[in-house]
Amino acid sequence: MRCVTPLLTVLDVSVLFLLVQLSIIAAKAAFSVLSSRAVVETCPLGQFPCGNISVCLPQLLHCNGHKDCKNGADEEHCGDNSGWADIFDRTIIKKVEPEGLSYACSLQQYPESCDCMKTEVDCVGVNLHSVPLLSSNVTWLSLKSNELRELPARVFSKYTGLQRLFLQNNSIQTVSSLGFSGLFKLRKLFLSQNYITFLGTGVFRDLHKLQWLVLDHNPLRSVTHDMFIGLKSLIFLSMVNTSLVQLSKQSLCYHMPLLSWLDFAENHIEVLNYSTLTTCIELTVLSLRHNKIKTLPGNTFQSLGTLVELDLSCNRIAELPNNIFKTLKSLLKLNISHNPLLHIHAGHFDHLIQLESLGLEGIEIPDIQTKMFLPMTNLSHIYFKDFQYCSYARHVRKCKPNTDGISSFENLLANVILRVSVWVMAFITCFGNLFVIGMRSFIRAENNLHTVCIKVLCCADCLMGIYLFFLGVYDVKFRGEYNRNALIWMESLECRTMGFLAVLSSEVSMLLLTYLTLERFLVIVFPFNHLRPGKLQTGLMLASIWLVGFLIAAVPLLSHDLFGNYYGHNGVCFPLHSDRLEKPTAKRYSTGIFLGLNLLAFLVIVVCYSSMFFSVYKTGINTTDMRSRLQKDVAVANRFFFIVFSDALCWIPIFLVKTLSLMEVEIPGTINSWVVIFVLPINSALNPILYTLTTSFFREQVEVLLCRWQRNSSLSKDRKSLTSTCVYMESSRHTFYHAKACLPRLSVADADARYG
Repeated sequence: MRCVTPLLTVLDVSVLFLLVQLSIIAAKAAFSVLSSRAVVETCPLGQFPCGNISVCLPQLLHCNGHKDCKNGADEEHCGDNSGWADIFDRTIIKKVEPEGLSYACSLQQYPESCDCMKTEVDCVGVNLHSVPLLSSNVTWLSLKSNELRELPARVFSKYTGLQRLFLQNNSIQTVSSLGFSGLFKLRKLFLSQNYITFLGTGVFRDLHKLQWLVLDHNPLRSVTHDMFIGLKSLIFLSMVNTSLVQLSKQSLCYHMPLLSWLDFAENHIEVLNYSTLTTCIELTVLSLRHNKIKTLPGNTFQSLGTLVELDLSCNRIAELPNNIFKTLKSLLKLNISHNPLLHIHAGHFDHLIQLESLGLEGIEIPDIQTKMFLPMTNLSHIYFKDFQYCSYARHVRKCKPNTDGISSFENLLANVILRVSVWVMAFITCFGNLFVIGMRSFIRAENNLHTVCIKVLCCADCLMGIYLFFLGVYDVKFRGEYNRNALIWMESLECRTMGFLAVLSSEVSMLLLTYLTLERFLVIVFPFNHLRPGKLQTGLMLASIWLVGFLIAAVPLLSHDLFGNYYGHNGVCFPLHSDRLEKPTAKRYSTGIFLGLNLLAFLVIVVCYSSMFFSVYKTGINTTDMRSRLQKDVAVANRFFFIVFSDALCWIPIFLVKTLSLMEVEIPGTINSWVVIFVLPINSALNPILYTLTTSFFREQVEVLLCRWQRNSSLSKDRKSLTSTCVYMESSRHTFYHAKACLPRLSVADADARYG
């Protein structure tokens, strides 16, 4: 359900036939309300009834290509054809011409560049600059895609039998008030995609049998009821994208009493008066999509008792009166999506008992309740802003969206890949960082302060693993029934705590990397200044970094009025993507952290490493000790370069997502889920490998430990061998001196000397 102009299908529908069908549909709907009410109320959350059979099935089985209901009700009306589209599907039988028949032209005069079949002439795209001369018995004329610039008076007057006239995609600027004079039998007139700015009073006065009038994509700015004098049989009027600003204050249907379809989509209409639609009592379709309407009087649709479809989407409506839909008893399809509605009342839809399709996309409903949708027992399709709202319309067979890209109706993590990956990433992150902390504590370090910094960084990265671990736990907890718990979960203390841990981990990690980069920068670029920090300075800096990270993550939790539910905008509880309803303070704070502090820290890291490599390249030092010391610092700098590279892989996508979010670019929810589960933890998972497992010092120390383990293992085996030999000799009562010689044990030094 997007704000896109639908293609208009040319259908010849008689008014009497349409009204009869509407009456039949209304009677069937009333009967189905009574027969299905008990069934609907008994179906549990996430299931729909099989028509009038007391069987409930999961929503996933609706329109899946297999008949799961015995009566096949789950595979009926799968498309959202509510309104006129459904009426056409049920009642209009297209007339198919027999194959293999050719129809000779019955006209004596028509241009050679045109095609003729019986009494129909097709002159599409043949570069005509004026209406050609034709035989008077023509009944169908297409002049689409030519170079017509005006329609003079009485230009069609001798074609009194003409029934359809197509003038789309020309350059028509002026139409004489007598331009359509004499077309007493014309039923369909298409003037789309021209440059018509004005239509005079009574320009259609002779079109007594006209049923379809299409004026799409013309720069018309105003419409008056006098323009439609003579259109007594008109049932379809389309003026899409005609730049309309004003509608007639008098009723548009004054001269069109049978008007059934009125389409004013994609214009600039700002005001809709009650009097505009007063006499449109036969209207069944009204489209005002994509205009600039701000308010609607409570009695706007009071006279539209036969209205079947109403589209008010993509306007600027801030408030709907309580009883605005009260008289729309026959309405089957209602779309009020993408309006900045401040509030939807609980009783707004109480009178729409026949409604089958309801569009509420882009509308926040903070106090949504199940009773809002219970009166609409025929509702089969509903469209929300958030998929979590679907749990409040449990009797609806087709509820959209099913997911926000991160979570789905059933699961906190919608994708199977995400559900598996969150555990894999949690394990890699936690195990890698805990392993590094343990090994760094066990192995003698070449630089104790440097080791302390790495251990602290591992602790920060380990928090990210804990965040992912609990995300996987709650995904398992809500498996199969997440939608029942979605809103409660996102408002819960657990969700806020997880968001707090994720932000704390990412911010402390970023600040620590920045500090370590600055430290290496001072040592390498200024090697003679002896600017290495001591224990006290290092301790104070690490404590300050953790304090700053804690404050950054905790500030949004201090005031709900200022920040709203900062961590609860999605199921993964991470505040990356901004939305329209986010608090201004929260949006500014999030922007300041992600595109302010973090981006600045990242740029500092990039500049420092660029300066370090440039300095190393340009510097030549002859002192052996200084050169050895510098080589060690360069080795550390190289190692941290790869750490920063992984950090760039992590943060650059986050910077881009945040920037696009602020630019109000629509970001699919799947992007957010992949960013949170794969991109955000990438440096936390790779840092242990980059700054410990791949270093030469660590490898050397591991080799030493392995050698010691091998020596200890060999020594243990040797002792067992010697002990068994002595026992054997004693038990055999061989030479006493041999047994005495076996009694002393080997020392560690002797073992080392013996076994190398």
